[in-house]
Amino acid sequence: MTFSVKAPIPGFETIKEVELEKIDEFFIKFISKSDTTTFTLINPFMLRPYEFEIPEYFRNLLGIEENSNVLILNIMIIATPIETSTINFIAPLVFNVDTHSVAQVILDANQYPKFGLMESISTYLNKEKI
Repeated sequence: MTFSVKAPIPGFETIKEVELEKIDEFFIKFISKSDTTTFTLINPFMLRPYEFEIPEYFRNLLGIEENSNVLILNIMIIATPIETSTINFIAPLVFNVDTHSVAQVILDANQYPKFGLMESISTYLNKEKI
């Protein structure tokens, strides 16, 4: 499914359309249709409690209503070994599946002090399952 980027992604302002490709229940590939950029995204709900209020500006921009099908994913920087990979929890990507639109929401760090920009995935990994 192709999504229209409704607000420029900081550092990647040329990306206007993206496609998602499921890797497994944890990971999804974010593929730019505008250039060669790709990201690995992760489902944050598989790792930790993760709740935040989507600001009204982004709710309006993405056409999010009470019953909208919303998908929240986070950008992950993959490293070797996997334990050194990092996740950006402070700037989630919010997808409205119903309107095929996406925006990166940069949360207020003062309001969400437990969400980091580059949190180590090792904090959330069960070593026995690796």
